Amino acid sequence: MPSKLFYFFLLFALILVSCDTKSVFDDYKTVPKVWNKDKTISFNVNPPDSTKAYNLFVNLRNTPDYKYSNLFLIVEMNFPHGKNIIDTLEYKMAKPNGEFLGTGLSSVKENKLWYKEGVVFNETGEYVVNIKHAMRENGEVNGIANLEGITDIGFRIEKTE
Repeated sequence: MPSKLFYFFLLFALILVSCDTKSVFDDYKTVPKVWNKDKTISFNVNPPDSTKAYNLFVNLRNTPDYKYSNLFLIVEMNFPHGKNIIDTLEYKMAKPNGEFLGTGLSSVKENKLWYKEGVVFNETGEYVVNIKHAMRENGEVNGIANLEGITDIGFRIEKTE
């Protein structure tokens, strides 16, 4: 029978492994059964330090119902004093054999996607990050109205090393 000391070290190891020292902001929003092309996912961010650089990520979780090998997103960052930056981003979601990229032991895969590197939040106040999908079928002008297979969208800010 294991001793109390063993359980103490096991608990300590679990706590140590679960600590995320890089994270400054990490939030997820659940997507309904489908992600409508007009639905914007928004995150309000108050960065802690205006002198340090941070790395920004878009996080998302997808299920096998996602039937594409890539993902196009429109990410808009609105600064406190009125400036805004809009980027159209493409991310690879699956290998050529159809196997999804990302992490996770179940059928839900979590993806941590680079958005911006070395960002300094030099304006004081609240920043707003808006994320929309911009998926289209090949050869089609109109976008996919309701994208299936995306369950959660997240935004993450990490300290640089």
